[in-house]
Amino acid sequence: MSSIRAIFSLAVVILVASPLAAEEARDVPARQLPLPEAASSDLRAMIQSGSMATWNDHPATADEWKAWVDKGAERARAALPILREKMGVTFEAGRIAGVNIFTITPKEIAPENRDRVLIHFHGGGYVLNPGEAGTAEAIMMAGYGHVRVISVDYRMPPDFPYPAAMDDALAVYRGVLATNDASRIGVFGTSTGGGMTLALVLRARAENLPLPGAIAAGTPWSDLQKVGDSYFANDSVDNVLVRYEGWLGDAAKLYAAGHDMRDPYLSPIYGDYHGFPPTILASGTRDLFLSNTVRVHRKLREAGSTADLVVFEGLSHAQYLFSADMPEAKEYFRELSTFFTAHLKS
Repeated sequence: MSSIRAIFSLAVVILVASPLAAEEARDVPARQLPLPEAASSDLRAMIQSGSMATWNDHPATADEWKAWVDKGAERARAALPILREKMGVTFEAGRIAGVNIFTITPKEIAPENRDRVLIHFHGGGYVLNPGEAGTAEAIMMAGYGHVRVISVDYRMPPDFPYPAAMDDALAVYRGVLATNDASRIGVFGTSTGGGMTLALVLRARAENLPLPGAIAAGTPWSDLQKVGDSYFANDSVDNVLVRYEGWLGDAAKLYAAGHDMRDPYLSPIYGDYHGFPPTILASGTRDLFLSNTVRVHRKLREAGSTADLVVFEGLSHAQYLFSADMPEAKEYFRELSTFFTAHLKS
């Protein structure tokens, strides 16, 4: 018995003492990824349909960017009337503090939500989904959550690079604060909208404004640079964004317009998370932004803030928004509704 212990001890010493081979990068053999069995049939069908056809488009001029964005916005707008009817919501355009907004109101507001309001920032890499095209997530949140939502149509490049979007976000937040208690205000968004949600809290705190009662950042674009393991590990695995080297990296440069991408108002992962309101984050195992999400979650936890993290099996970037009927979508909005109910003052 003593000889077995001696051999085991020697093995431990060898493992500890032996240096690992130095690696700057690891070559991973080509492999096939099976469909994730634990994902819903709806999500598996999305995975089987392949990558987004537009992921590797590279508009080169302002006019090309605008034409590219308009084409996508036209497709998005066409689906919205059916979605609004399905979700049982009304829809009204307006302005707050000079910024275009859309107010989405469910036909039935839950009793606990009568004095609450949610502010929504849409996704799209700071370039996509202008106007009504950016309201799908807000419509689903209002319908599933039975709560009033204000969706912000913030200005975007190529005409309005940074900091126009964040200036608009803060202006609307100030406007909503003028008539609502901060403890009854929630802020949410996905992708770019998730990054803007985090950056808004940083801006509001810097300007000594009361912070929202709770926030939700779905797969946030929290680092505009290609920093984070999943930018590499999920490269070409994510079938929505696919690779940073597609239009996404171009959009980051277009929006930043020469500013340091580590500025916390551009890449909020570099901000200070002490004193943040309760936050819920969501991502998926195949999401290019999975690291963007988990890095934020760790910073919130390290800062002592309340932070929940929801990770969906097999989900690529923001796919919970692609169909209101898919189980992952219903679970996403159920998670957000439960979180806001728990943390916003009624």
